[in-house]
Amino acid sequence: MKPGMPPSWKIGYHLDLDRSRAAFAREPFRLAPGGEPDDGDPARPLRSPGRAEREDLPYRVELWDEGKASVEQVLAVTANGSIGYAAFYAATREFPHRYVTLRHKSSIVSRWNGPGH
Repeated sequence: MKPGMPPSWKIGYHLDLDRSRAAFAREPFRLAPGGEPDDGDPARPLRSPGRAEREDLPYRVELWDEGKASVEQVLAVTANGSIGYAAFYAATREFPHRYVTLRHKSSIVSRWNGPGH
């Protein structure tokens, strides 16, 4: 402590990095609002969404192959139309010369054909 500083300025911290890193490595974090049904059991392991849960997301942004014959890659899936359109818009900027579609279930909502020259 520097001479002349009030005692309230004296603050000490101790951080055990080895213990913090070990805890982080074995326990994944999930950020969620309070009051969720799974708040009661913190020891329950987190799992990745299963195929059935992913299929419940109706909006998809698809990148098609050069010949526009088949979907090469699904770039985004979401339950929200606004987020789907934002992902579609970003994909048209990322892949300006490719065919990109925004699909809601089985219907194409928006498509980007790229430049026609």
